[in-house]
Amino acid sequence: MAMEIDSVEYRLSCVLRGHEDDVRGICICGESGIATSSRDRTVRLWVAGSDAKHKYSLSKTLAGHTSFVGPLAWIAPSDQFPEGAIVSGGMDTQVLLWNVQTGEIVERMKGHQYQVTGLAVDDNGDIISSSMDRTLRRWRKGQAVEFWEAHNVAVQAVIKLSSGEFLTGSSDSTMKLWRGRTCLHTFTGHSDTVRGLALMPGIGVLSASHDCTVKLWALTGQVLMEMVGHTSLVYSVAAHSSGLVASGSEDRFLKIWKDGVCVQSIEHPGCVWDVKFLESGDVVTACSDGVVRVWTRQNDRLADPQETETYLDQLSQYKLSRKTVGGLKLTDLPGLEALQVPGTIDGQTMVVREGDNGVAYSWNSKQSQWDKIGEVVDGPDDASNGQVYNGTRYDYVFDVDIGDGLPIRKLPYNRSENPYEVADKWLVKENLPLTFREQVVEFILQNSGQKTFTPDPSFRDPYTGANAYVPGESSFSSGSVAPKPTFKHIPKKGMLLFDTAQFDGILKKIAEFNATLASDPDQKALSLSENDLSKLEAVVKVLKDTSHYHSSTISDSDMSLLLRLLKSWPPQMMFPVIDTMRMTVLHPDGATSLLKHTEGQNDLLKEIFEKAVTGPTQPANVLTIIRAVVNLFRASCFQLWLRSNFSEILDALSSCRPAFNKHAHLAYATLLLNYAVLVIELKDKEAQAQVLSAALEIAEDESQDVDSRYRALVAVGSLMLDGAVKSIAIDFDVQSIAKDAKLSKDAKISEVAADIEQLIKTK
Repeated sequence: MAMEIDSVEYRLSCVLRGHEDDVRGICICGESGIATSSRDRTVRLWVAGSDAKHKYSLSKTLAGHTSFVGPLAWIAPSDQFPEGAIVSGGMDTQVLLWNVQTGEIVERMKGHQYQVTGLAVDDNGDIISSSMDRTLRRWRKGQAVEFWEAHNVAVQAVIKLSSGEFLTGSSDSTMKLWRGRTCLHTFTGHSDTVRGLALMPGIGVLSASHDCTVKLWALTGQVLMEMVGHTSLVYSVAAHSSGLVASGSEDRFLKIWKDGVCVQSIEHPGCVWDVKFLESGDVVTACSDGVVRVWTRQNDRLADPQETETYLDQLSQYKLSRKTVGGLKLTDLPGLEALQVPGTIDGQTMVVREGDNGVAYSWNSKQSQWDKIGEVVDGPDDASNGQVYNGTRYDYVFDVDIGDGLPIRKLPYNRSENPYEVADKWLVKENLPLTFREQVVEFILQNSGQKTFTPDPSFRDPYTGANAYVPGESSFSSGSVAPKPTFKHIPKKGMLLFDTAQFDGILKKIAEFNATLASDPDQKALSLSENDLSKLEAVVKVLKDTSHYHSSTISDSDMSLLLRLLKSWPPQMMFPVIDTMRMTVLHPDGATSLLKHTEGQNDLLKEIFEKAVTGPTQPANVLTIIRAVVNLFRASCFQLWLRSNFSEILDALSSCRPAFNKHAHLAYATLLLNYAVLVIELKDKEAQAQVLSAALEIAEDESQDVDSRYRALVAVGSLMLDGAVKSIAIDFDVQSIAKDAKLSKDAKISEVAADIEQLIKTK
């Protein structure tokens, strides 16, 4: 019988409509039904009908999250929960426990800083949650009993194994096996984010990845099988006791796999966020069109012909809406009725929609008629007018480097789109924090040459939980690289900056430190008055409004206030004020005002730099002061100060390098790269040699984060190409450094190393 069923394809069984936005997650609730989560902020429970088991109806809508809901977990019925319980995690950073019988929230668990990405329930009833804040948390009776950093970057999924151990998947491309807080093993093999995990009973675990593959692993960490066939990010994977595997992807397909081979692909009118198997072997899919669909191989559970027809029609409409001809969106083309309007000049052309095609016509003024030219097709030249991504043509498909050593992401964009909406959707798709929103928008505008876009002033970010201020967030800051024809990555032109900030978090931290000082009789004199606090808030308001920097002002008294705090406040309280100064110097007034305090014997900026990097060093101070110095390169008026203090700055940072965290390493590498550009411009050979030496130290350190190493290598290559230190670099054995770097798995490191090798060979 099994062989017979294996040859039968899945067909539509049931459609569950009710969600008002993307359906993000699915949870099979034993015999009780199916729970689904959505971007509409709700969890919904669907139960099978008594007369037709394959027909589901909406039983309960659980509303309590303040933003979209993602992972779900089921707790079987017990004395406490006679009809079971559902656990949900949201973009709002909360984990909620729902009593299914009453539909009420029993526990509201708060503690994560960013979006909750995964949930599992331990045998003793503890809830384990993973988050983009890098941590796993264990909750008992609504309280976090322990938490720890599980990966260096976002944790994307967590599942419980039958052994009681846990497995996590992360944006660092690895999975980790945990017994309590102890990592037993790290699974490496994926080349991009591990987004989804599932058990394959009796064999091991399955992983779904942004690298477009699904892998089956033994719990020893060995890859047993790789399933290749998806053409975009794979979000979810599930297994059935029959041995079948199902996966859902951004490419809009549910794929069914048997023994590693794709046996069926089912297209959806939107991306497939999640897939789960019912015990019967039926498959449930969560789609971005807000619909949940159940698929079956049993003839007695097939959907009504009308429902199947509706699904096929939706699919057809969706595909039509995406189709382009000659770079034109088909649905934007006029119908045949447009030909009833005469042309204005002889030879005028018009493209109209005929069925699923675009047909070109030319106006014949002699005959007063439109002559058919022929069907419009996408020719090879159309690629120059844009790029194709996932089968759709866009004006741009950007490569976005999100830092943290993570793989490059693809960001498609059309100039006609609202960059804020594009950024929101892209961050959700990539499971990245919405705190990156402004950075992504800025990136889009900068790289599409749209300097004048004005956002809708009525926009209010609908998401919460993204306000925590953590000095050291990854930055999208990106300088434009203008390579010579023969080199991909060198020389570097222009300066890199750290030009984004969590202003609300900075102000909150300053207010918190100020309250601490005010409550201490010995330090009360150092605290800010209400007037000073208001002044700081006004400065931040000006800094936020970057589009009016040409007309807004930062006064000398504003800068004096910041410098007063930096001089007088205890070292452990400096970092949010340094961060404010870091952003202030990007304002034209801020830079010129600060410069006034560096003249003569009393160089306050130098004094503050020394205070920030002198031991015992505070990591947050070191990070923020390096970033602040990096931002000084924006203002040409600081060239002389940067050059005259160059040796002291590099020496001081070099001595505290052993205590750097990853973000400080990246900031330091960025500082060296900016200095390379400056000293090349100044034709200062002595300084070039010093920057070269410091950059080579980072470039040859394979334990360095990818971005830090890359920037150091670009600095080395630029100094060799445009500077006067090529022979010195060769004496420093740059050949072997480039040779090792060329073997890197990271494409950009390998490429810049190849640039340097080529440069060594050229006379």
